[in-house]
Amino acid sequence: MLWTCRVLCSQAGPSAGGWKPLCFDGGAFHLKSTGELTRALLVLRLCAWPPLVTHGLALQAWSQRLLGSQLSGALLRASVYGQFVAGETTEEVRGCVQQLQSLGLRPLLAVPTEEEPDSAVKTGEAWYEGNLSAMLRCVDLSRGLLESPGPTGNILMQLKITALMSTRLCKELTSRVRRPGGSLELSPERLAEAMDSGRDLQVSCLNVEQTRHLQASLSRLHRVVQHARAQHVRLLVDAEYTSLNPALSLLVAALATRWNGPREGGPWVWNTYQAYLKDTYEQLRRDAEAADRAGLAFGVKLVRGAYLDKEREVARLQGTEDPTQPDYKATSQSYSRCLELMLTQVSHRGPMCPLMVASHNEDSVHQATKRMWELGIPLDGPVCFGQLLGMCDHVSLALGQAGYAVYKSIPYGSLEEVIPYLIRRAQENQSVLRGARREQELLSQELRRRLLGRGLRVPH
Repeated sequence: MLWTCRVLCSQAGPSAGGWKPLCFDGGAFHLKSTGELTRALLVLRLCAWPPLVTHGLALQAWSQRLLGSQLSGALLRASVYGQFVAGETTEEVRGCVQQLQSLGLRPLLAVPTEEEPDSAVKTGEAWYEGNLSAMLRCVDLSRGLLESPGPTGNILMQLKITALMSTRLCKELTSRVRRPGGSLELSPERLAEAMDSGRDLQVSCLNVEQTRHLQASLSRLHRVVQHARAQHVRLLVDAEYTSLNPALSLLVAALATRWNGPREGGPWVWNTYQAYLKDTYEQLRRDAEAADRAGLAFGVKLVRGAYLDKEREVARLQGTEDPTQPDYKATSQSYSRCLELMLTQVSHRGPMCPLMVASHNEDSVHQATKRMWELGIPLDGPVCFGQLLGMCDHVSLALGQAGYAVYKSIPYGSLEEVIPYLIRRAQENQSVLRGARREQELLSQELRRRLLGRGLRVPH
């Protein structure tokens, strides 16, 4: 039985008779089992406790020493890992994706591999080449998941550039492109030509070692996109810290120059924009206009941002201006402006300008669905929604059951690979985790209803 609030869904296009907001009241939780709801409530409450998140890595090590690796691993698999991770093997990932597809949701796979800024532990081309292999396998897995029955549409996958290029080089490139006029040697067109031709790149502002690493990194990025294009998988490049983002945007622009042209049927490379940064709206507007002038497709993932506390701390220590919005209200206003800008672009350019509304905020989702209806953007058109696996299910399920394209960001891999990744993501997203109180309340309400046996519905 479909969720009873489905009759209140918005329908794209004025002919639908009038927009009405979706119900994010947890009604769609009937699609989940009691065990799944119980685990979600427990894990979200634990993750909303700051000391647990802050000292997560130390607590994990302590748990292994006290309980042993086997028991500690079993507890993690039954809780945090089981809530936020698709699994380790291909079969486990496929099972998770099939379950999501039965709920009207789609997968957005993420390889839990990255280099932390200023890390001295993971260096050398061999580490980046290993990450390249993992990315190529993720492309194949993303494509292979299409064999499962479920919603059709774009196959999307996340890509973190600092898994393929040193953060030190990204910072060096950022310092160059931020200078007045930037470096003509580092234009997107020149980098794109170097990627495509494979010829040695000569950059006078970099030393020999940096130039060699840049060349190897460009080759890795080109190989990932080339393979993704052949497999019909679109890559969503993650945004990172402000000290890295100008370099990442330069690399995305180079990839877009090569792979987002009309003859390629793109965009195959999308960029991520963080609304909690003060300059995001203007940057997004300039990039959208530049892509339009160049005749390039322009794919965007719009997020609020995940590095707020660290960005502010870095600005304080360096004595520089805080790049972030002053508070959550200002961030929401920025997100709303960016969302309006992109939806207008979508209404004008259609499939040449796809957008992922990556938000756990109900107001932002309401704004997006309402404007889609007002602008005549169909539910199966160039706009999709994104949330994290294991979070914001009351919004994801409602959107999916209403017919919108909804993707869940899905990390996968072994406990050793994924748990440190999850802890870092939790530390970066503490505000999101603390803001999940409404979801916890809705989970509690549904569990109480089931325990009291009032109108019990059997999940599909």
